[in-house]
Amino acid sequence: QVQLVESGGGLVQPGESLRLSCAASGSTISINAMGWYRQAPGKQRELVAAITSGGSTNYADSVKGRFTISRDNAKNTVYLHSNSLRPEDTALYYCNANVKSFGTPRYSYYWGQGTQVTVSS
Repeated sequence: QVQLVESGGGLVQPGESLRLSCAASGSTISINAMGWYRQAPGKQRELVAAITSGGSTNYADSVKGRFTISRDNAKNTVYLHSNSLRPEDTALYYCNANVKSFGTPRYSYYWGQGTQVTVSS
């Protein structure tokens, strides 16, 4: 069993910053790609940023230059540093990870429960 637990969301004003964290725990052998997605009310879930185990990254156009994804492989943790936040960044942010766990022959995708980010003055 693998769990992803997010933290760091909250209410901020436009222009401010937040750091989201997501830690994987449980029967984890290896983690491949990790990423952050978000879903605003009435909209589809979208990819915000992703990072491979080797450190290669990709970002949604809407966050390039403002958000930075990083990971600590020793801690099985991925971070999202979000700067210059805008009202349109308001959403429920989900962590996603591609994990191989004990007793399974292949990698599977897991989701966290989500952490709310609200940007409002």
